[in-house]
Amino acid sequence: MSLPDNNQERAILVGLVTPKQNKEKAALYLEELSFLLKTAGGIPVKYFLQKLDIPDSKTYVGSGKITEISTFVSENKINLAVFDDELSASQIRNIEASLHCRVIDRNNLILDIFAYRARTSYARTQVELAQYQYLLPRLAGMWTHLEKQRGGIGLKGPGEKEIETDRRVIKDRIALLKEKLKKIDKQKTTQRQSRSGMIRVALVGYTNAGKSTIMNLLSKSNVFAENKLFATLDTTVRKVVIGNLPFLLSDTVGFIRKLPHALIESFKSTLDEVYEADILIHVVDISHPDFEEQMEVVTQTLDEIKANDKPVITVFNKIDKYSFVKKSEDDLSVPDKKNLSLAELQKTWMAKTSNPSVFISATQKTHFDELKKLIYKNVSNKHAKLYPYNNFLY
Repeated sequence: MSLPDNNQERAILVGLVTPKQNKEKAALYLEELSFLLKTAGGIPVKYFLQKLDIPDSKTYVGSGKITEISTFVSENKINLAVFDDELSASQIRNIEASLHCRVIDRNNLILDIFAYRARTSYARTQVELAQYQYLLPRLAGMWTHLEKQRGGIGLKGPGEKEIETDRRVIKDRIALLKEKLKKIDKQKTTQRQSRSGMIRVALVGYTNAGKSTIMNLLSKSNVFAENKLFATLDTTVRKVVIGNLPFLLSDTVGFIRKLPHALIESFKSTLDEVYEADILIHVVDISHPDFEEQMEVVTQTLDEIKANDKPVITVFNKIDKYSFVKKSEDDLSVPDKKNLSLAELQKTWMAKTSNPSVFISATQKTHFDELKKLIYKNVSNKHAKLYPYNNFLY
């Protein structure tokens, strides 16, 4: 399932090369932004990168670059400009005045995807709360163009309701949504307590790493899985039996670089499945050129929700898509990860991490029995520690 095409809005993507972010890294980030845009139903037409120490306080990029972008926008029927960093309300106003098209930032785009992906009342409430929290500090000067534009990427939910244009009304709505979430949280806490007699395992990882595919294989269920970002928002819990050992397996929302803080806050209760899990399975897309940074993003997010002290099984997925550049014999430069074969990379990571790990392809079911054995061993060990008097059952 993909998002509606919104009349296939044509968009340009804008990012920065900074002292902390070289050109290669910035290009990778725009590739991810492009994937987000496609997930939202847009068409990425062109990337723009500029080298700056820090974003320009008025227009994010410099005056020369904004003129260059403006010329391209007017000559190529561009509807939308998407910026890779968070923009202030004044930056959005200034950029729109220069480009004469709608302008959104990365956070707005992610929130838009979440708004469409949310299926349950709980997820929709969480997303709506995050949207209002994002919107509140940007109210000044934003409503003029929102009143003229209906529909389109970045305009779902709160932005379409004229009655919500008053700051006080939005604050009241935020308070109401928080109360609603508190009530649902109590119900979910009760549900989790009723499952407290079983070992709980949670799948975590960067978005689109393959968690839902692994969930389907392990639980023999039909959790929605798609080659799109944030295919899963609502936590799914299934009972799984490997050998003679039952446990609960949960599939959670994927993490991503620069995940809006408002979303982390509003989805805290959803991430309680991670916080309360006994074991985490960290799924990594080994075929992604920046998989190590993606792993770090997941680790940092686990730190934020205080779930960084749990046993972790690292699953390097998508080995069927892994590729490398073999160095020639006369190339004496120091090899990097792009020059490592899968076997060499596997040895490197087996030595680098203290967590048990396995390299698999979930779609091809390659080494999947090894993963099941690893899960069985870890769940069995955890069960022995938590329920020593029940071990004779297993």
